[in-house]
Amino acid sequence: MMIVMKEQATPDEVRAVARRVESVGARAHVVVGELQTVIGAIGDQEHVADLELEGAPGVDHMVPISRPYKLASSQFRHGERTVIDVGGRKIGGPHFATIAGPCTVESRDVLLDTAHAVKDAGAQLLRGGAYKPRTSPYSFQGLGEEGLRLLAEAKEATGLPIVTEVMDARDLDAVLEVADVIQLGARNMQNYTLLTELGRAGRPVLIKRGLSATLEELLMAAEYVLKEGNTDVMLCERGIRTFETAYRFTLDLMAIPVLKELTHLPVLVDPSHAAGRRDLVGSMSLAAAAAGADGLIVEVHPDPDRAICDGPQQLHADDFGDYLRQVERVAEIAGKRVAAAV
Repeated sequence: MMIVMKEQATPDEVRAVARRVESVGARAHVVVGELQTVIGAIGDQEHVADLELEGAPGVDHMVPISRPYKLASSQFRHGERTVIDVGGRKIGGPHFATIAGPCTVESRDVLLDTAHAVKDAGAQLLRGGAYKPRTSPYSFQGLGEEGLRLLAEAKEATGLPIVTEVMDARDLDAVLEVADVIQLGARNMQNYTLLTELGRAGRPVLIKRGLSATLEELLMAAEYVLKEGNTDVMLCERGIRTFETAYRFTLDLMAIPVLKELTHLPVLVDPSHAAGRRDLVGSMSLAAAAAGADGLIVEVHPDPDRAICDGPQQLHADDFGDYLRQVERVAEIAGKRVAAAV
C-alpha cells in the first residue's frame, strides 16, 4: 500500500502515519519527493487498510500496489523517477552518465592510465574489478585488497567516484572503504543474503540482470535492497542467454523501455559484456542511448590485446573520447542531459 501525503503535510504528521503503519506489524518506508512525501506500507494489507488512514491528518490518498515488488514499482513513486547522486554525478531521471574503466584491476599503470583517459574524455565514474567472478576456477580472480588499494589511488588521482563489484559479504567492509557504488554482478543477482547486506550498507548499488533472469526477478532482487532502507538502487541490462551463438549474449534493448514503465529506478546498460566483441560495443551503446537508458557501464583499456581478461570486448582508451561523443549526442536526442566532467 502506498500512502501519499499532502504537499503541506508536516514532519510530525508523516511520523504519526508511519508509527500507525508500524503498529500493525507492517514496515513504513518514507520517501520524501520534491512535492510530496510517500509512505510505503509493506506487510499485511488488510491490517493496513483497517487503520483507515484516508482521513488521517496530512494524508492525501492511498494507492494499493498490485505488483510483488512494492518499493521498486513505478506506482510507489507516483510517477516521480529516482535520481541518484554519486559524488555530484547524477544518474536517472533526465540525467545520463557513463561509467568506464578496465574489466579488472590488473596493475597500477593500467588502472591509472585508463582512469586519466576516461576522465579526460568525459566519463563520470570509474569502474574496475578488484574481485572477479570467473567461469573457470583457474582464471584470474582479481587482485582483491590490493586491487581496492589501487582503486583508492585512482580515485585520489582523478576525483572520479569508484564502481566496483562485491562477491562475498565477508569482503563488504573492505569494499565500502573504497567504493562509491557497489556493483552486484549477474551471477549474484539472486544472492539474497548479499542483497540484504547491501541494503544495510548505505551505499548506492548497481544490480546486473542475471543471465537467464526475467525483468520481474531483477526487480525482486532490487526489492531486497530497497526493503532494508537503501533507496539508491540502479538496474543494469547486460545481455541474456538465448539460443544465438554468433555473439556472447543477446542485449535485450526492449528491457529498457519496459523497465521504465515498471519501475522508477535508473536503468543502465552494459554493452561490453553483452557483445563480447569490441566492434559491436559502439552500435549497441548508441542503440541503448536511443532506447532511453540512463547511462552505460563500458570497459576501456590502454592495450586490450594484452589485457588479463575480457580483452576482446574492451575499447581502446585512445578511441574512447570519440565513442563517448557519439553516445552523448544520441542520449541528448533521446532527451537526456549529459553532465560535464567534474
